[in-house]
Amino acid sequence: MGVTLKGYLRCADEAEAGRVRAALDEHIRLTRAEAGCVSFHVTATDDPLVWQVAEEFTTPVAFEAHQTRAAASDWARETRGIAREYEIKGMS
Repeated sequence: MGVTLKGYLRCADEAEAGRVRAALDEHIRLTRAEAGCVSFHVTATDDPLVWQVAEEFTTPVAFEAHQTRAAASDWARETRGIAREYEIKGMS
């Protein structure tokens, strides 16, 4: 197993949730196309303000490359300030 990230994206209100919905499909498409991406899922939960996040990358280098790309993306700009609760394993 490589690097995994699991957890939740928690919006404070419908305005934040709308920003997530607007940017999510492109973020998923770009991430799944990255070298080293094994799987990437961001799925709605029963709570319309919460998404479950599950990612797997082959190596720490691939995961770090994803983080770097994502930090400079429209996704990062649109979702800045939205609460994230993640557990990351496999970085050491």
